[in-house]
Amino acid sequence: MADAAVDALRDAAPRAYWLDRAEAPAARPALEGGDEADLVVVGAGFTGLWTAWRALEREPGRSVVVLEAEHVAHGATGRNGGFVASSLTHGLTHGTAIWPDQVGALHEEGDRNLAELVATIGAAGIDCDLAPSGKTTLAVEEWQLAGLVEAQRLGERHGVDLELQSRDEVQADVHSPTYLGGLRDRTGTVLVDPARLAWGMAAELERRGVRIFEASAATGLARQGAVVRVTTARGHVDARHAVIATAAYPAPLKRLGNYIMPLYDHVLMTEPLSEAQRASIGWGEGQGLTDAGNQFHYYRPTADGRILFGGWDAVYYPGGRVDASLEQRDSSHELLARHFLDTFPQLAGLRFTHRWAGPIDSTTRFTAAYGTAFGGRIAYAVGHTGLGVGASRFSADVALDLLSGEPTSRLRYDIVRRRPFPIPPEPLRNPIVQFTRRSILAADAHEGRRNLWLRTLDRFGLGFNS
Repeated sequence: MADAAVDALRDAAPRAYWLDRAEAPAARPALEGGDEADLVVVGAGFTGLWTAWRALEREPGRSVVVLEAEHVAHGATGRNGGFVASSLTHGLTHGTAIWPDQVGALHEEGDRNLAELVATIGAAGIDCDLAPSGKTTLAVEEWQLAGLVEAQRLGERHGVDLELQSRDEVQADVHSPTYLGGLRDRTGTVLVDPARLAWGMAAELERRGVRIFEASAATGLARQGAVVRVTTARGHVDARHAVIATAAYPAPLKRLGNYIMPLYDHVLMTEPLSEAQRASIGWGEGQGLTDAGNQFHYYRPTADGRILFGGWDAVYYPGGRVDASLEQRDSSHELLARHFLDTFPQLAGLRFTHRWAGPIDSTTRFTAAYGTAFGGRIAYAVGHTGLGVGASRFSADVALDLLSGEPTSRLRYDIVRRRPFPIPPEPLRNPIVQFTRRSILAADAHEGRRNLWLRTLDRFGLGFNS
């Protein structure tokens, strides 16, 4: 199977499939000289784009500038699986463990955020292959079945209709010999083409007057009287307020490095399946799939008949290094290819056309960090830990709430009021991360039994996730 995996990857382009298409927009100009705005947003991923979008909805006619170091959707926005989840708490189970008194309200907040996100996309006419097909969580080991039952009961307490599926039922739905049971959620997740969503949002923002500059990394921040100056290599923007939305990439606000741990996530995309291949796997509802281990895979079909397959091997590089040279890792991509063929042995011979990776902005509690700087003139929202496609819209509202100073309901949640536990600096960080990762792999290999270290992290709501 190892040789089959290597062969399947032989012609895979070392690029993110979503971004590697003829329809990608032409490059936008870089910022040259000075500019002024009411609001400057640093980062043109989903958090930055939603911040600009929500700013205009709150105050039509507001002058907004977006600065992007590379191009729109370059980072996690254009490299993810396109799962748009309602959860703001990295799932109900995690939310219940950390915020038991607020998880119900946060769950409702997340449902409302997803519904409004979908409505906004529709009203703007953005074609991003949005599919309200939901998600199935899969048990691929016997010990994971109990977790599905617990998740189903927890969902019931919050009014979520989750369907437990037996081995026969889940295998009849999606034909894989690895599935032992499933938990079907038809309402909490929609699927999108993330690059088309970001490109469509950026184009609509420009139609509404937002100025987006690419190849314009923010290199400095300074207070200039009543305004904030954001400096780039060839210019600057003076604005009343700024929002930092740089995810895992280096931010001009250095304190964010205390909370963000860049983890490289790896992804494959297959060639389009033939009719016979599609029939061999079933999957008629086209939902997103994820398995229930600590180190997990996520996968989904695309509108053009491919399968995206990613996850599992989350890699931290010493010093929190983020660099384009880290986007290709043979061992990680070959491991994913082997896992794909184990999952769908009937697809032997199918080739992958693309292989890529990118850094996830992970935090110790798996949810974003929020705050302000420069006397409340700068707000930040970073650290979505792989669930940012949907939560980024909520985060945009949080950042704008923080700048406005209005005591909104969002600002009363502890998920907003309290930042994640800081990540130890190097040289301690790397050995702690690697020991935690080895512990998680050992837990998955021993029926989910977590060692003392993992149980200690659980107690304080800390951890590491693929």
